[in-house]
Formats: sequence, structure tokens, C-alpha cells
Amino acid sequence: MPATPHPLTLPLLSGARRALAKAITLAESTRPEHEAQAQALLSEVLPRAGRSVRIGLTGVPGVGKSTFIEALGVRLADAGHRVAVLAVDPSSARTGGSIMGDKTRMPRLTVHPNAFIRPSPSGGTLGGVARRTRESITLCEAAGFDVILVETVGVGQSETQVAAMTDLFLLLTLPNAGDELQGIKRGIMELADVCVVNKADTNPQAAVRAQTELRTALTLLTPHDAPWRPVALRASALTGEGLDGVWATIEAYRAAVDLRVKRQGQAAQWFDELLREAAWRAFQAGLDPARLHALRAEVTRGERTAVQGVAALLTPDPYSGFQFH
Repeated sequence: MPATPHPLTLPLLSGARRALAKAITLAESTRPEHEAQAQALLSEVLPRAGRSVRIGLTGVPGVGKSTFIEALGVRLADAGHRVAVLAVDPSSARTGGSIMGDKTRMPRLTVHPNAFIRPSPSGGTLGGVARRTRESITLCEAAGFDVILVETVGVGQSETQVAAMTDLFLLLTLPNAGDELQGIKRGIMELADVCVVNKADTNPQAAVRAQTELRTALTLLTPHDAPWRPVALRASALTGEGLDGVWATIEAYRAAVDLRVKRQGQAAQWFDELLREAAWRAFQAGLDPARLHALRAEVTRGERTAVQGVAALLTPDPYSGFQFH
């Protein structure tokens, strides 16, 4: 650690929730000076990270994600675990705003001394997560939270990115899910490590049928050489039925899967993603705006195909003054 650590480092490492909240705010800021401070802070606390179980949780609208997280979170917090919830709210494509109402949907967990809840806007980021969810996970771990629950914005084609930053991907579904299963993207089903039919108390027979359907689907989608065979369970966040079984399954998953190797692969994937973003920004910085505008206009008017426009952009015109820097 540097001779003069970041002001948030020591309180964060001591588990102060206020310091954690400030650190996540710093990490989420897009101001260049804040980004530099956040990276310095992350470098100082990184050795204390990586000691949690990271659980990504998604499901269709109305499945009860927040209620399920609160019920499971309170159960774990009461048992002595320190539980951090990173809840991602969708940002409006028109105004950019988010409701950020997750804390109001988890009143018991919000006030629990062993819990921390942080709602963050997706900010238009694809993948069902916020722009700095990975950094937020690291900061929560450094603050001593040993269970990290990442609640995504909801099932969709781009929702699968959360599986690339968590240890276990949990998919919530509902009883009477025959038609609903048709609407769940195959990619999410292939990534699910645990499926839970929530609200099983509302229609027990339908919940059993949904569980059977899920088991069949997961069997068909899972490679035979997979280290973990995905499990379909039933639970009720309202009554608490099945929640102990969900946690027991998560523990069994941790014992069966080499999380160290999985996280190393995720870190390499994250590096590649950031490299592509940096390369794209560098490419844009070297473009002549007038040439870019002219080529886009030609594509818009139908004078070039989009492929031809990009190809022309990658082949600088010596007479245009355009060049890469």
C-alpha cells in the first residue's frame, strides 16, 4: 500500500458501509479525475478482494427478484454472513434517468447490520449490469462482504453479461411457465447454473410442473462433460419454503466448480472487452470528422452499403487529409 493511501482505503477495509457507498460512487463517476482516483483506490484494496461468492440473479418481470433477494439475504445475514446487493435499475433511453427503487422493495434487508444494498443505473450499458458493476463487486469484497448478489435489470437477449462477472448464474421463473419458457432466450438457459421456480406457494402443482419442464430443458442444454449439472428448484420468497435448499445448492456448486480458474477466465475476458473499447476510442480520436460524416451520409442515401462505407473509412483517402494518429 502507498505511503499515503486513498482517504477511503482504511475505512473501506474496516467494513464501513458509508465508505463503501462513497467508493462505489467514485468508481461510477465518468469524470477523468474521479476515474483516476477510483483506479488508485482499487489498486490499494485489490489484495483483500476475491473472498466472496458472487451470485448473478435474473428473471422475467414480476418473478419477484427483489423479494427473493431480500428473503435469501436476510436469512444469510441472520446466519452471520455479510451480504451485499448490487441492484441494477434500467435507465430510460429518453431521459437517462432511473427509478432506483430497490431499497424500498427490500425494507428488512436495507436496515440489517450485516447487509449493504446499492442500486445503480444501467446507464444504457448492455448485459443487464451497470457500467462499473465489476469494480463495485471488488469494493464490496474488500469491505468484507462474503456474499455478493447482483440483481440484473431483467431477462433479455443482452442479459447474459452478468454471467461473465459472477460465480453462479441463478434464473428465477414462475409457476405456469410453459408459455413463459418459450420467451426466455436460449442463451440465458444455457448459462443458468441454478433455476428456481419462485412463488411456488401460489400454485404448488403448477410449480412442480414448471420444475419438471426446467429440468428437462436444462438436461438438453447442458454438455455432458460440464463440471456442474444445472439444478431446478422450487421456492417461495414469501413463506421461506425452499430457500435453505437454494443456499445448499449454491454451496454444492462452490464445492464442484474451480472458481479460481473461472474467475481467471472472466478477468481475461474483461481485459479483452476493455481493450476493444480503448481501441475503438483511439480509432475514433484519429478520424477526420468531415470524412466520417460524408461516408455516413453516402450510406444513408444508399450510395454505398454500410460494409462499403466502413471499408472506405479503413482505407484512408490521401487527398482528404484523413489519417490515423
